[in-house]
Amino acid sequence: MSDFFVYCGLAGDTDPGRFWSAGLYRSRNADGAWESIGERLGTEPHVFSILADSRRPGQVTVGTHDGIWRSDDAGDSWRRLDAPKPQLGVWSLASHPAEPHTLFAGYEPCGIHRSTDGGKTWGALPVQVRYPAVSDRPEIPKRIISIAVDPSNPREIYASLEVGGLLRSLDGGASWENVIDGLYIDEGFVDIHAVVVNPKVPGQLTIATRFGVFRSDDRGAHWRDLKAPLLRPIGSYCRRLCYAPNDGNTLYLGAANDFDGDRGALFITRDNGSCWEKTEPGVWLKTPIFGLAVDAKRPDAIFYASKIGQLVFSRDRGATWSVNPLKAGAGHVFSLAVG
Repeated sequence: MSDFFVYCGLAGDTDPGRFWSAGLYRSRNADGAWESIGERLGTEPHVFSILADSRRPGQVTVGTHDGIWRSDDAGDSWRRLDAPKPQLGVWSLASHPAEPHTLFAGYEPCGIHRSTDGGKTWGALPVQVRYPAVSDRPEIPKRIISIAVDPSNPREIYASLEVGGLLRSLDGGASWENVIDGLYIDEGFVDIHAVVVNPKVPGQLTIATRFGVFRSDDRGAHWRDLKAPLLRPIGSYCRRLCYAPNDGNTLYLGAANDFDGDRGALFITRDNGSCWEKTEPGVWLKTPIFGLAVDAKRPDAIFYASKIGQLVFSRDRGATWSVNPLKAGAGHVFSLAVG
């Protein structure tokens, strides 16, 4: 199989007083030396999201603090796409499974923009929704950090809000509603970091939240706890979710004991959430996992990264693991992609 790259982006929380970092790196085949490529964008970027599309070898798109950038040569050169400049950041990028030229970008403050021509032009979707009362305050951020389209029903689109619920459109983005709304005693219950749709079960959603992992079998109308392993008593801080390519049973979860925690772990379920196992990569993960990636061309591979730059990868679905850390000081990893 041909060579590939792992891309790793550095950023930080946009809340005042948080640690802030910048940079973009790549490694050939995951085990190659890390190369800094962020300066090729003109200024060192704060990279919140990276999208590598397996349908277009060499094409990689990044969402940054000042817009969306594209490379068609695996990161050797870059150009800015004609997308709106965010107030704070482009936190998520997603490609449509059934429409190869359709892209979505999730912004902070809360907004979703769509391109139907491969990124040449963009339009804002009418995301005008209410937020749960517990998080409906101006000092609590509202950022779209995950977008998923149901491959079985490609007009059904979901977007996770940090901090503010789960947004759903059943008509291809023409209208939206918040399907996690109501009265809560803690904003953590509506702090949703990731949403995925089962590639084999229409309408089955899984979300990663500040307090665990939850499942809906009816497009978000009802929810149940998947009982992810606890890294703290109240429930693990869960950040990333990925299904193995074209596999409705193998689901990967990046978790930790807090946003700024000192313990992270990757958990795998091979029966779609009934049982979980903790990976044993042979390295102590001292921070949460904010980067998690799979690639349709390599269905047995899985890649994840701690915030301090420990890239961990397996080529055999977790049977064995390798580690390739970034150079010392290149930390605060917020995004990861493979392609």
